[in-house]
Amino acid sequence: MIDTIVFEKKNNLLRVAGLENGKLAEIEIVNINKATEGTIFLGRITKKIELANCKSGYFVDIGEEKEAFLNAEEYGLDELKANEGQETIVQIAQEERAEKGARLSRAIQLAGKYVVYCPYRMNIEVSAKIEDKLKAEEYKKLVWENTTGQEGWIVRTTAVNQKENVIIKEMESLKELFDAIRAKARNSKAPQLLYARENALAEMVLRNEKSLQKIVANDHNLEKIFGEDFEFEYDIEPFKKYGLDEALNEALQRDVKLKSGGRITIEETRACVAIDVDSGADTKAQGSIGHLNMEAAEEIVKQIRLRNLSGKIIIDFAGHSEYRFLKNVIEFLEDKLSKDYMKTTVFGLSRAGNVEIVRARRKPSLRDLLTEECSNCCGTGRVEK
Repeated sequence: MIDTIVFEKKNNLLRVAGLENGKLAEIEIVNINKATEGTIFLGRITKKIELANCKSGYFVDIGEEKEAFLNAEEYGLDELKANEGQETIVQIAQEERAEKGARLSRAIQLAGKYVVYCPYRMNIEVSAKIEDKLKAEEYKKLVWENTTGQEGWIVRTTAVNQKENVIIKEMESLKELFDAIRAKARNSKAPQLLYARENALAEMVLRNEKSLQKIVANDHNLEKIFGEDFEFEYDIEPFKKYGLDEALNEALQRDVKLKSGGRITIEETRACVAIDVDSGADTKAQGSIGHLNMEAAEEIVKQIRLRNLSGKIIIDFAGHSEYRFLKNVIEFLEDKLSKDYMKTTVFGLSRAGNVEIVRARRKPSLRDLLTEECSNCCGTGRVEK
């Protein structure tokens, strides 16, 4: 659990790091001049394209360097049938990464502290992380009783034990925000920014408010916002003080050494993330394959979160690839990744003997944020003999 957040702003770059017992556990790097996940635009359709299985999609100009992509079909919405030049309200569902532009959605979601407003849905959902099912039903009923017209809601885990009037007030506030967004769209010409999501610091604080103790920042103004709830420390170069630049450099390496002498190797490709577990120099008596794989699983959970690995993740554990040998490892991954703030599903063992995981891809990985493809080797990391 994150106990310290380190915030640093330099020019247009925001860096927010979450520490657990002094070690880097989570990092967000945001260029305030670029569109981030959750941002809402009035976009202009520039081109319709035909996809597989008779599906279609659109390229949309939202004012960014690269055009974004919008699928014509979305769950819960009628298929979009639009012409080039038509304007539409869209939200970034997946940020631009590498050579790909952002992915858009028409299914707008406005996240509050306790609920998420989904104006184009017609159902109410409750976070699966709320373990008390009676409480979950109580809050679902509360939201339902205060729903007007055709709209949907998601009850967040933070709503538990919160006063009813506070939740109702937030619901009203989110509805008013959406009305303001639509009003701005009616009086604007695409491409136009309509709404920018809350900053990365506030979101990390919200996710970790139960365990958070301290905030370190190079902005005195943040003490007025967070100083009453958490210990606040000002430092002109907080990342340097906590050695976080070195930690970020370490997080970009392919190999991660394990205490036992083994290692894991992480390869990010365009199709998936491949992780290999190797015994390496593990010749100790206690270095059994089972011990190695469990140690590797613990480190893999940390690296997925730290590097923001997403999409398909395929893990090749050491030794036998039968379920009976990997049962404990798979159950460990399921338990730890179920607590991830990004939706993550462990699919278990494939027929090829690899453990398969899918993690929601909404933001670029740490590698995509901090590096770019080499023009000489075209991303292979290898040179001709």
